[in-house]
Formats: sequence, structure tokens, C-alpha cells
Amino acid sequence: MKLVIIEPLGVERDRLLHMAHSALKDSVEIVYYDTKTTDTEELIERGKDAEIIVTANNPINEQVIHGWRRLKLLSVAFTGIDHIARDACDQNGVMVCNCAGYSTAAVSDLVFGMLIMLYRNLAACDREARNEGTKDGLIGCELEGKKFGVIGTGAIGSRVAEIAAAFGCQVLAYSRSRKETVPVQYVSLDELMAESDIISIHVPSNSETRGLIGAEKIAKMKSNAVLINTARGPVIDSQALVDALNSEKIAGACIDVFETEPPISKSHPLVTAKNTVLAPHVAFASREAMIKRAVIAFENAAKYLNGTPQNVM
Repeated sequence: MKLVIIEPLGVERDRLLHMAHSALKDSVEIVYYDTKTTDTEELIERGKDAEIIVTANNPINEQVIHGWRRLKLLSVAFTGIDHIARDACDQNGVMVCNCAGYSTAAVSDLVFGMLIMLYRNLAACDREARNEGTKDGLIGCELEGKKFGVIGTGAIGSRVAEIAAAFGCQVLAYSRSRKETVPVQYVSLDELMAESDIISIHVPSNSETRGLIGAEKIAKMKSNAVLINTARGPVIDSQALVDALNSEKIAGACIDVFETEPPISKSHPLVTAKNTVLAPHVAFASREAMIKRAVIAFENAAKYLNGTPQNVM
């Protein structure tokens, strides 16, 4: 049995291999590639003899899946699997597991980091402090007392809701499934868009959510409202968001994800949009989260070998 770690996982090599061997003992041969490639032929070559492959957010297309002829398990060290050619996996009888939960704390942290950066003008404050400036023109806003809308109350959305409540926000939520343990008031999506001062998106990218927040929904937002997306780029119509920002129909946006993986072009309309805080899809990337996801990825492999697979998608 051969397991190939097809790309770096954000954990130092020796520690990563120790984690892999600890989880799998001597049951498999482990091969590790410490460089990332998106080249189809190179990916096929790396994984051609593997029964188990561990990958992260590297796009894995249909040709690659078909080229991995011996593959039985694809352990994805990521929460979403929309970058994986899932149909090809199904055709070839490949089980796909994810690492749900590894980035819950990291993503939630960044939601509030970006929001506070925008609310308190921190980038401008830093510049002024370094250039003999003062607080003039830099008076910001508090979270306390704001209506905080959460779209999607899965693990991350629920944690964001709890943190928002701790800040003293009234939390509204819209979700396909409701959790009675989360401190929110569930409402319709239209009501959430219209009533919230802050809106944070936490849904996957699929046929139901792509374009979910388009021009019609954005038009319902308050003029003082801020939109935050640390989920998936295609959920929002970027041009509609930019139009609302530049016409000052909404107050700001914090965006960590885009239609494609960063780097994004300097010509992307959000780059020059008013009142934005942008990040290059970094919400999941804390040191602690990288370790958590590696642990889960190797546990997925061990559970599969034991006949008790977990996190099956």
C-alpha cells in the first residue's frame, strides 16, 4: 500500500512525516512531495502508483484522476472539495474524504480581524502613526449593538455567530438547516440582507449558492452595511458588489476569496473598489490549522484502512 502526499501541507517536513507514520504505523509506504505543481502530467506521475493520495487545495482535474489508476482514497486536506473532479472520482470508485473543522477557529478569527480593520480604519491609523499623523478623520465604529447577519450556520458560521454575540451584537442568521444551540434569530435571506449592519457569508460553493449574493440581494443592504466573504468567491457577484461599493450604496466589504484562487489580477475590480479590506485566501491558513488538517488527513487514511472511513464526502 502506497500513500503519496502530493503537495506541501504547511507543516515542516520532519514533523509532517512523523505525524503520518504515527497515524499509519508501518502499514503503508509514504512518499512526500515538498513542492506544489499544477501541471497535469507531473501530478499524474507523482500519484500513478498510489492507492491513497493526500492533497490540499491544489486543483485536481478529471485527467489527473483518470491517470491515478490505482487510487482508492483521496484525502483532501481542505474543507471544500469543489476543486476536485468529483465525477471522475465517482466513475473510478475513488472515495473522497475532507478535513472538515480544521479551520473553524482560523476563519472565524479572520472574519473579525478584517471587520475590525475596516471598522477602526487600522490601515490608515498605521500610516498616520508612522507619519506624524493624528486620529483626525479616523473615528471608527463599534461592533456592540450592531445587527450581525450570518449566512450559513455550519461549524464556522456558528462560531462566528457566537463571537458576534460576545461582542454584543444581535445575531440574525439564514441557513438551510437550523441549530437551536446557536445564539441567533433565524430569518429569511431577504430579511437578513435588509436588516443587518454586518453580513458574513459561510456557505459552500455549489449549484445552489453560486451567485447567491447578486445585485438584487446587495440592493437590499443598508447604506452603512459591511459584507464579509471568507467562504467561496463564486457565492458573490463581484461586479455587483463593486458597483455598490463605488456608488456608496453600502459602506464596505472584507473579501478573502475570489472567483479564482489568488494571485488575482491587478485589474480585478475589487482591487480598486472603495472601502475594502482584501486578503489572498488566507482565512484558513494559521499554523495551528495546518497541523489540525494534517492530523485529520492522515486519520482519514488510517480509518479507511481499518474499514471505518470518516469524513466521506
